[in-house]
Amino acid sequence: MLETIGVKCLDDLFVDIKPEHAPKSFDLPEGKSEFEVVKHINHLADKNVRDLTLFVGGGYYDHYVPPVIESLISRGEFYTAYTPYQPECSQGTLQALYEYQSAICSLTEMEVANASLYDGGTALYEAIMMAVRITKRKRVVMDGGVSPISRKIIKSYTTNLDIEFQETPVVHGQSDRAQIVKLLDDKTAAVILQNPNFFGAIDDHADIVEAAHEKGALVIESVYPVSLGLLKTPGEMGVDVVVGEGQSLGLPLNFGGPYLGFMATKKKYIRKMPGRIVGETVDAQGRRCFVNTLQAREQHIRREKATSNICTNVALCAVQALMFMSVLGKKGLTNLAKLCLEKAEYAKKVLEKIEGVSVKRSAPTFNEFTVCLPCDAGDVVQRMIAKGFAAGFPLERYYPDMKNYMIVAVTEKRTKEEIDAFAAALSEVLSLCAASNVQRAL
Repeated sequence: MLETIGVKCLDDLFVDIKPEHAPKSFDLPEGKSEFEVVKHINHLADKNVRDLTLFVGGGYYDHYVPPVIESLISRGEFYTAYTPYQPECSQGTLQALYEYQSAICSLTEMEVANASLYDGGTALYEAIMMAVRITKRKRVVMDGGVSPISRKIIKSYTTNLDIEFQETPVVHGQSDRAQIVKLLDDKTAAVILQNPNFFGAIDDHADIVEAAHEKGALVIESVYPVSLGLLKTPGEMGVDVVVGEGQSLGLPLNFGGPYLGFMATKKKYIRKMPGRIVGETVDAQGRRCFVNTLQAREQHIRREKATSNICTNVALCAVQALMFMSVLGKKGLTNLAKLCLEKAEYAKKVLEKIEGVSVKRSAPTFNEFTVCLPCDAGDVVQRMIAKGFAAGFPLERYYPDMKNYMIVAVTEKRTKEEIDAFAAALSEVLSLCAASNVQRAL
């Protein structure tokens, strides 16, 4: 091959890359046997802390996944028929994705949905670009309650794009309505909201939606899908584009994925929506069938004029989410949401009994809430791991002035006994932290 393309050695392929820019991966070690690789990977895996009781949220949650889902999704028909590049020959996959789209529309009370995106952060970025295309404006107002993880993804994606972001603070746990309305003008493409927000607070954004529409701006809302079993839906609020991280819909926690981004919008915006959209039609014999339709991305022919660079969808994860929603059904999803809410409220009461701990109650919450500790939350989280608990999400990582704060998440999997044990362990750790602080002072 080297002779055919006219170079002497493999290194000649990389001569245009300066040494200081060359990735270390170019310097590959000698290969290992399968046995050696497996042994090495198991050695690395043994370093992981296992069997922790999880109270961590921040956008990814420890929900129960019924065994029937794993049994179904591992079938060859689903597992190997991954992306329908020849859509007319992949009716099963296409129908499953069509049903997934329908389920997302029902969940969010929106009119149309695509066949999924890579993850929640990617979906939010794509929604912003969608709003820019629709309004032909370049200014975006972002609520301070939007996940800082998502915001970091958005900033990364838009670094070289001509888009102006205006961020508003959170007031008493909720959106600063006065500030958002003040920033709205005829140059605003969209307002980005999150419900529940990163601090766990829930809100009704209908008034913000109305104010944005008066200025010709769209409203994008990122949602936690499980919460929609109880909360007012984005469609009911009049939101224009709904996105979210679909991990909680039957996908187990993992180190970053594979997860699922979902997107739904109003029918009038369907041609501006990125990714794949599966439609239902009839064939020449009048039989019901499914096709890839409105593939607005066109990145393979339009280059920089393409709607999006998204060229596929996470089909397997989307089908898994569909199975989860189908297994639970409407009543099951509502019951799941109720369990999360009720157990979180119980956890609040238990934690408030610990000396020095306060729960932020300035706004109603779903299954996640913010607590203030008498010492460094990051230190507490580390100490709690030794007691078998992933205690929460320390906020100092993204908010330097919130060193003593952390977010605690409670799902249907957490039992009363686990919540009580969590509170008891936290009380012990806080006593140790207090003793350490006294010792340092001396």
